[in-house]
Amino acid sequence: MSKHTSWTGRLVAVLLAVLIVLGWSAPQANALTEEQKLLAEVWRLVDRAYVDDTFNQQNWWLVRQKAFKQPLSDREQTYTAIQKMLASLDDPFTRLLKPVQYRSLQTNTSGELTGVGLQIASDPETGKLRVIAPVAGSPADRAGIKPADTIVSIDGTSTEALSLDDAAGRMRGKIGSEVMLTIQREEALLDFKVVRDRIELNPVYADLRLQSTPANTDEPAKIGYIRLSQFNANATAEFAHALTRLETQGANAYILDLRNNPGGLLQAGVEIARLWLDKGTIVYTVNRQGIQGSFDATEKALTHDPLVVLVNQGTASASEILAGALKDNGRATILGEKTFGKGLIQSLFDLSDGSGLAVTVAKYETPGHIDINKQGIQPDVTVPLDPITGAQVGTPADRQYQAAVELLTTHSMVAGAV
Repeated sequence: MSKHTSWTGRLVAVLLAVLIVLGWSAPQANALTEEQKLLAEVWRLVDRAYVDDTFNQQNWWLVRQKAFKQPLSDREQTYTAIQKMLASLDDPFTRLLKPVQYRSLQTNTSGELTGVGLQIASDPETGKLRVIAPVAGSPADRAGIKPADTIVSIDGTSTEALSLDDAAGRMRGKIGSEVMLTIQREEALLDFKVVRDRIELNPVYADLRLQSTPANTDEPAKIGYIRLSQFNANATAEFAHALTRLETQGANAYILDLRNNPGGLLQAGVEIARLWLDKGTIVYTVNRQGIQGSFDATEKALTHDPLVVLVNQGTASASEILAGALKDNGRATILGEKTFGKGLIQSLFDLSDGSGLAVTVAKYETPGHIDINKQGIQPDVTVPLDPITGAQVGTPADRQYQAAVELLTTHSMVAGAV
């Protein structure tokens, strides 16, 4: 070795020693990039909170390592890697919400929305995009789209490769703009040109209806009819106001219409159940450790009058919590069709880049310890729903509504023996 080389080596060593003393250290080979940090953030949240500690029977750490081997040179590549990682859980409700999607979801639960007015879900058996229900009076409702329709394409783009949030994002847009939806209904393919509009998300419709009774035609039953379309941030206050108003008007029996209600905020479902119950468990929650929590009634029921709850295949999530609580506590008779069967609870997490993460953190059981996920709630009285228009809901043309009226106007129901 030459004297020059030896001297240079000693100088570099001295300089490094000085820099280390001053607090500088050489970059580590395993330092994470910003894109890797975001992916690791998502992985860590799922690792800590996901309801299934087997992570769909796979090694969740190896899933992370595999995701890190994918190209992560920009944010879109990172989002794609995160979506693939989450897809391995085979849980459509645990999903990434890009910043625009996350803001839209927050707007939806806050009670405001611009779009076509469809509640959608991924069919658990086929994976296809299924309509749970159109929002009453929305552009989709007026166009004739129905519960259980399958959305095949949006503006010519197949929905097979779209996530729920991507599909929802494509259907939202400026007021007055058009979107073409191709719908499969049984064997037929139907095209619907829908004009986007502001969606009215006041979730409660209520009025008092006088019905004659076989027992005493001189004193008609005063039936409070309440239709609840979703459990958003406005739901509890609006529902309590409607129920109080009907009580002051002399209602002595009630029909609660939860048909085509896709759910929403868990807490809203619990609070509305408390308006009907003096005591009893409303719902049990079971997390990954099997620990059961519960929400209970608080002795603040606003009425003890007879109650019939209408349900159908579009009754889902928080609606099923409410229906299950009223059924298992003997507070109501459930009438209609088997419900959708979504018994999973998600939490929303803010991510560092403004996006969000929905994670299934628990499942719920009814007070009778019935796990309804993918099974639904069986009604006490089964009455199929005939095809009717939105304007016919809750009228004599509505077969399920009429069956509820007949049930309530018998002597035993009016007397309170539900």
